[in-house]
Amino acid sequence: MVEELLAKPIDLFRNGDLDGALSELENQLANHSDVAELHHMWAEFANLKNMDAQEDVIPGRKIMNAYKKAMELDEENMEYIADFASFALECRRIPVAVKEFQRYARRLELEDIPVDEILYTASRNLVDAIEVMDPSRREAMVQPWLKQALVWAVGALGYSPEDAIAALGSDD
Repeated sequence: MVEELLAKPIDLFRNGDLDGALSELENQLANHSDVAELHHMWAEFANLKNMDAQEDVIPGRKIMNAYKKAMELDEENMEYIADFASFALECRRIPVAVKEFQRYARRLELEDIPVDEILYTASRNLVDAIEVMDPSRREAMVQPWLKQALVWAVGALGYSPEDAIAALGSDD
């Protein structure tokens, strides 16, 4: 059933009609507000519309709420968590983004999955966001975020923080 609900918006999107896809998703959500995939896809398409327009045509809060609703309806879906965290980071809502990426990282740990590309990319984007706020990267407020970004970056390279410190400190 979910595939049927998503078919028309996906088709509209593939044919370059992003507005039509968003409209169709809104119609579907009116009758199927309990379908996480519809909320997630609407948030993704709305974010794309804003990126294409290079401005907030659709309010960021509305997009954020759609991501949250998808996560509320399907708490186990790691893609929803990662996408919401990425969107929060794009909006410079750094504390929210870090918290959600940490939740994503804990889910990876529970499944015995090492740090992945999503967290590596998050680490880069987090450092970029920090540099906008504090080019020196020395303010006390940004230090925990910077440390977290470094942990994810070295983790994505297959190192624990301790192993990375040892490798960087050796003369070999």
